[in-house]
Amino acid sequence: MERTTGQRLTRRSFLLGIAGAAVAYATPLRGEAVDRPHFAHPEPRPDVDGSKVLAASDVREDMAEVFDGIRQIPHIADGIGCHCGCGAMPDMRSLLSCYEGIGMAQFCVICSGEGRMAVRLHAEGHTLDEIRDAIDRRFG
Repeated sequence: MERTTGQRLTRRSFLLGIAGAAVAYATPLRGEAVDRPHFAHPEPRPDVDGSKVLAASDVREDMAEVFDGIRQIPHIADGIGCHCGCGAMPDMRSLLSCYEGIGMAQFCVICSGEGRMAVRLHAEGHTLDEIRDAIDRRFG
């Protein structure tokens, strides 16, 4: 795909553009309230597993640990909605989706931040509801 300037539109520049738009969507302007659609966390699917989460060798080096962590807790990540706005995109169901496919979480500070928080809080023994509440307070 070519841009009008003649530069090639790469996967990375496309994803960074999506991440930037999502952050802009989630960030209020000058402290003003933003009217967003109602946000609800999805219910985790009973048969979900982490087999589609990208391998550490397929992601940025600084993201390998969080991708490995999400792979271990798919039942938690699948029950968390992502606050970056990616849920409106096709095939994006939950935070788990951000770690599958193209691995959007490696380019989005919200997706990666929610993932890091989910992995840490789960390791500390928190329930899905407690993790959702903490993520909502931080990112919502």
